[in-house]
Amino acid sequence: MDVDSIIVQFYLGKTTDNRERTIEEIWQWDYKVLERTHDYIQWLFPLPEASRFHPHAPILTTTDIARFKNSFGLKTRLTVSLEVILDFYGLSCKYISSDHFKISLAPNFPLRKQCWLHWGNHNHLRITRILRSLGVLGLENYSQSLLQCLEQIYLQEEGKITKLTLSSWQEAIKI
Repeated sequence: MDVDSIIVQFYLGKTTDNRERTIEEIWQWDYKVLERTHDYIQWLFPLPEASRFHPHAPILTTTDIARFKNSFGLKTRLTVSLEVILDFYGLSCKYISSDHFKISLAPNFPLRKQCWLHWGNHNHLRITRILRSLGVLGLENYSQSLLQCLEQIYLQEEGKITKLTLSSWQEAIKI
């Protein structure tokens, strides 16, 4: 019997991250904590390569990736992480049916954009990670919908996102 990795156990609520935080605790954080804490995003949106910024971040294995892709429960919990971070950015995921949705601006976007929508903001790197993680873990449709929303923001909020950042986001969804 295979033992689940630390990231799978964390996502299933069976263990904590390296700072003793559960996923459920992180999901409950307010905007201020989400903004000022810099070592949770790698746990909510893991990747198969080491983080340049967080040496204790989990690194996905091919087994982890397969586990996420084949587990409705893990993918559902990943969408909870996405909804938490979308709300932080002033975005939302509107479900039209069980398998059809659209990520778009939320009513709180005018207020929330002030914390991240300006040139060189560290949240742009977080978004790159989120886009890539969603794709790697089997939620390509969410990654694509988020990118479409970000491309709309790029056009509407001229000069707030660099062309290089947009290109990075577009590359991130190519798995």
